[in-house]
Amino acid sequence: MGEKAAEEAGFSPSVLPMKIPDDTSAEDTHNAVKMMEDAKVSLILFAGGDGTARDIYSVIKDQIPVVGIPAGVKMHSAVYATTPKSAARLVANYFASSDANLKDVEVMDIDEDAFRNGQLSASLYGYMKVPFERRYIQGAKSGGIESDESAMSAVAHEISRRLEDDVLYILGPGTTLKAIGNQLGVDKTLLGVDLFKDGKLIAEDVTNLQIEDIIANCNNQAKIIVTPIGGQGHIFGRGNQQISPSIIKRLGRESVIIVATTNKLASLNGRPFLVDTGDPDVDQLLSGYIRVVTGVNMESVYRVSD
Repeated sequence: MGEKAAEEAGFSPSVLPMKIPDDTSAEDTHNAVKMMEDAKVSLILFAGGDGTARDIYSVIKDQIPVVGIPAGVKMHSAVYATTPKSAARLVANYFASSDANLKDVEVMDIDEDAFRNGQLSASLYGYMKVPFERRYIQGAKSGGIESDESAMSAVAHEISRRLEDDVLYILGPGTTLKAIGNQLGVDKTLLGVDLFKDGKLIAEDVTNLQIEDIIANCNNQAKIIVTPIGGQGHIFGRGNQQISPSIIKRLGRESVIIVATTNKLASLNGRPFLVDTGDPDVDQLLSGYIRVVTGVNMESVYRVSD
C-alpha cells in the first residue's frame, strides 16, 4: 500500500511488516495505522475518500495529525487537502515549522439511512487533527436539504426556462441537480451523472466514456450543469469525476453552467470555487470569474480559484 509509488517518487520508505492481499480491505488499513501508531510516527499522510478517513479515525482518533490526499469519490471530510499538490505543501510546511497550527476538523461520511430515503446528508463521525492552513485544506461539507428546498426550486425553475432544444445536458450529482430533475419531470439520480435532452433522460449514472460517446453523436452540442459542494466549494473533482477533464476541454468553459442557492454560496464564507480535475491545464481553463444561477432571473458572479 504505497511502497512502489513512494520508491518511484524517489523516496526510500520504511515498509511495514505486513502481508497485503491483492484486494485490500478496511482491516488492512486498521492494521497499517496501528503499526504506524506503535512506531510513533509524527503524521499520517493517506490517500482515499471518506471511508478511508473513517477507518483511520477508528484507530487513532485525534492522537496523530493526518493529511488526506483527495483520491476518493466521497470526500466530505475536512481532513482532505484541496488538491494533491496542496497536500504536499501542507506536509512540507508541517515538517519545516517548529510551531505548526494543528486544528481538530470533522470526519464525515454520507448518512446511508438518509440516502435510502432520498436525502443527501453527511454525518459527523468524529474529529482528527490536521496541520491547518486555510488555503490548502477543504472545509467539511455542509449537509442536508432540509432548509433550502424553496431556494433550490427557484434555481430549478430558472434552469428549466433556459434549456434549449437539440442540446444535450450533462447533469452532475447533488440535491440541487435532483431538484432540477424534479422540475423537468424526470427521476434524476442523486449521486450519479445523468444525461438529459429534449424533455427526457437519455442515460442515467453514466461513466466518462459513455458521456464522450454520446456527446460525439450530438456533434458536441452539449452543456454541463453542476453545483458546488456546500461548505467546500468544489465544482469539479469531487463526486463528479465522470465529467472528466477531456470532456470539459472538449466542450469548453462556456458550456459550463454553475447553479447554487444563495445559502450555499454563503456557506463558503467568501472562499472561491475549487477545481481538481487532475489536469492542470483544465483547472487553469476553469479559473477566474464565472456566472452562477442562484434563482429566478437571478445570477451572481463568483471566482474560481487559480
